[in-house]
Amino acid sequence: MGLGLFVIMIAAGAILTFASDWELEAVDLDLVGLILMAVGLLGTAVYTSILRRRRMVVPPVAPTVTDDDRRDLH
Repeated sequence: MGLGLFVIMIAAGAILTFASDWELEAVDLDLVGLILMAVGLLGTAVYTSILRRRRMVVPPVAPTVTDDDRRDLH
């Protein structure tokens, strides 16, 4: 599930909620659209936070030099 899927979910939910006049007897399409938009927004937030964590660059740790190490070098 990539970022594109979540954007499609948001768009489909918006279409069902705001742009459709369909009425089904057993299903409230406005509620389905709101659920799709909520899941799409939540998925986008989670996906971007995970992606940001993966791209975080950790600087290399410099070795610590103690006095004993310096004496050994001479």
